[in-house]
Amino acid sequence: MAAIFSCHSCSSLYTTSKSSLFNNHKPSINYIRLSHSPNNASIRRFRPICSSQNPNQLQSTDKQKDRFSGIKECVLSVALAIGLMTGVPSLGFPSNANAVAPAIPDLAVLISGPPIKDPGALLRYALPIDNKAIREVQKPLEDITDSLKVAGVKALDSVERNLKQASRALKQGKSMIIAGLAESKKDHAIELLGKLEVGMEELQKIAEDRKRDAVAPKQKELLQYVGGVEEDMVNGFPYEIPEEYQNMPLLKGRATVDMKVKVKDNPNLEECVFRIVLDGYNAPVTAGNFVDLVERHFYDGMEIQRADGFVVQTGDPEGPAEGFIDPSTEKTRTIPLEIMVEGEKTPVYGVTLEDIGLYKAQTKLPFNAFGTMAMAREEFENNSASSQVFWLLKESELTPSNANILDGRYAVFGYVTQNEDFLADLKVGDVIESVQVVAGLDNLVNPSYKIAG
Repeated sequence: MAAIFSCHSCSSLYTTSKSSLFNNHKPSINYIRLSHSPNNASIRRFRPICSSQNPNQLQSTDKQKDRFSGIKECVLSVALAIGLMTGVPSLGFPSNANAVAPAIPDLAVLISGPPIKDPGALLRYALPIDNKAIREVQKPLEDITDSLKVAGVKALDSVERNLKQASRALKQGKSMIIAGLAESKKDHAIELLGKLEVGMEELQKIAEDRKRDAVAPKQKELLQYVGGVEEDMVNGFPYEIPEEYQNMPLLKGRATVDMKVKVKDNPNLEECVFRIVLDGYNAPVTAGNFVDLVERHFYDGMEIQRADGFVVQTGDPEGPAEGFIDPSTEKTRTIPLEIMVEGEKTPVYGVTLEDIGLYKAQTKLPFNAFGTMAMAREEFENNSASSQVFWLLKESELTPSNANILDGRYAVFGYVTQNEDFLADLKVGDVIESVQVVAGLDNLVNPSYKIAG
């Protein structure tokens, strides 16, 4: 698929990569369906098209552009022609896209309030709980991040107001919070609540003493307590996975992995460990597949295979296969597209949200955070994901938080929560030395790596 731009200053057709940009002019958008053919087994190229004033009259040349200006005007046009499938993917517009009815929903309709971009906050809000009292404690503590955007010590006045709101909510709602805890986890959660109360008093003192630099670390500590209490409200796995997927490796809960990467040709960074939290509550099949591959050491020694400033991608094994070959079947193991929609109890499987008309729906795990982790897949096959994964780096006109064209099309299953900024320093050829599960392995059921020995 490609985007046709009705413009006044150019009319060219060319093969493009993510770095290729149009001239600096503001286009109007229409869509048509175009065929494409792969240049090789792993790289597919897609063609954004500029037209004259008549969008039906196409003029073109096979001219490759490689310019890095005008991104704010033209990144949408380029990104529409590039996606996140296996290799260099396409965004895969549906067959009914046409010149008068763009497949993309109105972005303004999808935006509701300031987007949450912090990976920790996204994970906290994604927990399958319904306890208003703890959320009323969490919200003002999360809002401290926005308060700190105010310059100088004036920010601390807002921080104090946030703290007073959180303290009041905790005092008034503590009994409701305790009533919502899973019985087996109650003692642990009550201990965390005690630490939270003490910590809020300490943060109040920090704000009163005008120690601005000490606020953010203390806020992070308090939110970790809140997140721990919220996790202690989850009593078992909250829903039944469809029968056809029940025998796959499944992550029924959360797991944490450390990915150690050896960085080449960078004097400022020799190696880095990225901590990633995988969310099996909202993507049990996808996260379970990844943890199973991690336990097989599938990614150990593998190179970073794409790093273009938009995404970092890996997971394509050596040889003709583009995914993991299951030794027991000698076939590529694939998993279904898996999307959890906000307000729903179970994920949607096998279809994009666009396929089923949910244009305005928000996903529980959105592409909001730098370092959002998701599965790559074949362009026209929703259920073709296997082992290739990517981390989103760039927020653009195509991928604004809370109104992201990637949401509902690709299965997000985790976020990088530590050292995520260093993802931007990775290059093609950097080596993943190891990926290790450091917490939550007991949440993996049906692990195929054990069967394989």
